[in-house]
Amino acid sequence: MKNKEHSANSHYAALVLGALGVVYGDIGTSPLYALKEVFGGAHNPVPITPDNIVGILSLFFWSLMVVVTLKYVSFIMRANNEGEGGIVALMTLAIDKKTMGPWRYGFLVTLGLFGAAFFYGDGVITPAISVLSAVEGLELVTPAFKPFIVPFSLVIIVGLFVLQRKGTASVGALFGPVMVVWFVVLGVLGLSGIVQHPEVLVAVNPLHGVNFLAENPLLGFFSLGSVVLCITGAEALYADMGHFGIQPIRSGWLYLVLPTLVLNYFGQGALLLSNPAAIENPFYLLAPDWALTPLVALATVATIIASQAVISGAFSMTKQAMSLGYTPRVEVLHTSEDEIGQIYVPSINWFLMVSIILLVLGFQSSSNLAAAYGIAVTGTMLITNVLAVSVAIRLWHWHPMRAVLGALPFLVIDGCFFGANTLKIPDGGWFPLIFGLTVFIVFSTWKRGRDLVSDRMADDALELRDFVKNLDHGGVVRVDGTAIFLVTDTTYVPQAMLHSLKHYKVIHKHVIFLKVTLDTVPYVPAQQRMHVETLSNSFWAVSINYGFKDDINIPDALKHCKIPGVSFGLMDSSYFLGRETLIPKIKSDMAYWRELLFIFMYRNSDSATSFYRLPSNRVVELGSQVVL
Repeated sequence: MKNKEHSANSHYAALVLGALGVVYGDIGTSPLYALKEVFGGAHNPVPITPDNIVGILSLFFWSLMVVVTLKYVSFIMRANNEGEGGIVALMTLAIDKKTMGPWRYGFLVTLGLFGAAFFYGDGVITPAISVLSAVEGLELVTPAFKPFIVPFSLVIIVGLFVLQRKGTASVGALFGPVMVVWFVVLGVLGLSGIVQHPEVLVAVNPLHGVNFLAENPLLGFFSLGSVVLCITGAEALYADMGHFGIQPIRSGWLYLVLPTLVLNYFGQGALLLSNPAAIENPFYLLAPDWALTPLVALATVATIIASQAVISGAFSMTKQAMSLGYTPRVEVLHTSEDEIGQIYVPSINWFLMVSIILLVLGFQSSSNLAAAYGIAVTGTMLITNVLAVSVAIRLWHWHPMRAVLGALPFLVIDGCFFGANTLKIPDGGWFPLIFGLTVFIVFSTWKRGRDLVSDRMADDALELRDFVKNLDHGGVVRVDGTAIFLVTDTTYVPQAMLHSLKHYKVIHKHVIFLKVTLDTVPYVPAQQRMHVETLSNSFWAVSINYGFKDDINIPDALKHCKIPGVSFGLMDSSYFLGRETLIPKIKSDMAYWRELLFIFMYRNSDSATSFYRLPSNRVVELGSQVVL
């Protein structure tokens, strides 16, 4: 009994450690720049006075308590899709096409896609601002390093993306312990500052934050655009919930991350009370001179870990969006034989790397990037609130008024943060908006284009069951083997089959019409994945249902398909795929420029052969033309 209890405790501790290494990297590196931006940033800095310092620290403390602890850790994490979190999982919980009107359904889907698009913006900005803010500590070691800050940052960023192909399995075990050291160092540094000026502890009283906003309404509103930097990364707690579970994430936050973050922010505030000139870099100046160089090294490693978590999240988000039909098929490589969630998406990897390099070269410093950071984070937080209201009404059966009133405080807080960040749009806030809008256009164009292609093909399609009856009456030569036709709808004859009959004038002894569907749940158990419908003695309609985080492998799934007399062996089966040539049309159901964008993505998307893990030497592609 004791051994089982010890094993369970060890497993739980491992989950907490893993969560510390992945989930908290983003929010855990915020002390590098958050308080510095409030008092020393380029955008409406707050004057350094004792009252202002205490007021801002109070806003920091209660932002962490209300937004992160109360909203995300206590409430939002309840809205999980079979244990999975994140904006895409939340969107799938919030919508129901069967019961919702088209306007409400479209509105929630649009919000969810915008939230996912903002997440990609966060995936670009987080590595840039985190690595720059860490490397900027070298300037305090010696001013001679200043010209090398940007080049050093670029080297680290390029190295980070080059190593993505190897996966995180080999270095993942180091992430947790390194972040534990990082948070302990944060707490110790903060405590050393608080000891010098313990009066900063009065900032836990929310009245100090309220008084600051009341006495400086305009300046206080502007300051919220920088205060929000202390809670960047809160969405990661929710997004990575499926990897570690709710309780390990909550334990890591409550017992280590939250206390050490508060101590560090308060320690920086105490330092500013005694030395306002320390605003040059209050985080690094908390440390004694002898510890500066090792602290820069530790901060750099911590920001790399923070960046890794966001990049891995972008890979997972891409796979989820692709599975749900919102992005073109792209190559997905699995970097671990044991962990299905550890993936590498080459196209997204290089896209993010180029975007981050351009961002660093364009903004040059963490302070300049801070203006671009907040709007992506607050935009996602606002969207999360709205989707959570829908989940509370649809799944938890809350009265709409109760759901709205429950979310109203969070909507007001996040709305103020978002509003304050909109004032920084000319100074850099335009970047995540344009980036997010671009990603959203890609998502929506691909989804609309695929629906349009399906509609066009259905217009000229033949009823499958009538067609099968005619074939059963004879007249067509039958050959040995199994033909598997991939279809999107089992009610119509696939174009690939019509072309096969036209060219080869034969049909296989056994014919499978295979439809792959992606469910709105993350995982579908293997025993519930397959459904077989007999159409005749030699024709079957087979549906394989995957969750949006499942690994899709058709040959492997067909091994479990039991149809008497039918062999799915490698040498007995042939896969037939349709390959459409798309032709744009003016005055179609989609704008002409979006048609051209869709056709470009379609032509450059990954092949169905690799996406479905089909044996390439057993695949036959037959083309047809579709006028959009």
